[in-house]
Amino acid sequence: MKKKEKIDLFGAVALIGLSALLGLNHVVIKVVNTGLNPVFFAGLRSLLAFFFLIIYLKLTNKKIEFSRERMGISIIAGIVFALEFLLLFLALDFTSVARNSILYYSMPIWVTVFGHFFLPNERLNFFKSVGLISAFAGVSLAISNNDETFSIHNWQLIGDFLAIMAAILWAMIIYLIKGTSFKEVPPEMQLVWMVMVSAPILLIASLFFGDLVRDFQMIHLWGLLFQSIVVVAGGFLFWLWLASIYPASGVASFSFLSPIFTIFFGWILLNETVNFTFVAAAILVIFGLVCINKKVQINH
Repeated sequence: MKKKEKIDLFGAVALIGLSALLGLNHVVIKVVNTGLNPVFFAGLRSLLAFFFLIIYLKLTNKKIEFSRERMGISIIAGIVFALEFLLLFLALDFTSVARNSILYYSMPIWVTVFGHFFLPNERLNFFKSVGLISAFAGVSLAISNNDETFSIHNWQLIGDFLAIMAAILWAMIIYLIKGTSFKEVPPEMQLVWMVMVSAPILLIASLFFGDLVRDFQMIHLWGLLFQSIVVVAGGFLFWLWLASIYPASGVASFSFLSPIFTIFFGWILLNETVNFTFVAAAILVIFGLVCINKKVQINH
C-alpha cells in the first residue's frame, strides 16, 4: 500500500478501532500489575511478543532480515521503546487508568511539536496551534484533578509525571519512524527490533523494582497473553503499518480517542469514578484532536 497524504475512510475506521483496543490496554495493564511487578510484566510482554512475531513472520513467509546498516538506529528505537513502557507500567501502579490515559495519550501534542521542527510537511498552522492549546488545557485539567496534596510524597502526581514522560518517548518513536533511517526498516521488523531490544533491558531493570511476582493468578496470565499477542504482536504492528502509510500528525491525533475508551472501560470494568473534571478534560483533548487533524479530509 503506497503512502498517502491524508486519512481516508479505511484509515479513519482502522485508527478508531485501534484506539478502542489501546483504551482497553491500560485496564489490562492495571489488572496484571496486581499480580506481577510492572517492569517484569513489561519485559515478559516484550519477550513473548518477540516469539509470537517471529512465528507470524514465518507463517506468512515474510522476510526476517536484520539490516546491519540500520542496526544503530534500530537499537536506539528499542531502548526508547523499553523506557516508554517502563515508565508507563510504573505510572499505572501509582494512578488510575482514567488519569493515566489522558496524560499518556497526550502523545500527539509532542508529535506535533517534534513534527514542526523535524518533519517535512508537518509544520504548525492555526488549527494545529489551537488544538495544541486545547489539548494542553485538557492535560492540565486532568493533573489538577488530584485527590492528594502536591508534595514529593504524592504518588498520584509521580504517576502523572511518569505518564507524560512515557508519552514524550512514544512521540520520539514516531519521529524515529518518520524522520530517520529507521523508516527504511519494514514495520514488522521495526517491532521485532523494539521488542527484541526492550525485553532484556526491562527484565534486568525489573530486578531493581521489588518482588517480581505479587499475587499471581490465572487472570494475570490471560492478561499477559492478551498484551503479548493482541496488543503488541497484533495492535502495535498494525499501528506501525498505519504510521508508515499515513501522515504522522494524522495517525497520532486519533490517539486522543483512546482516553475516552479507557475512561469508559475503567468505569465499567474497574468501577473507577468519572467526575465532571474528567469529562471536561476529555472534551478538551477531543477538540484538540479535531483541530490538529483539521487539514486531514476523509474520502468516501
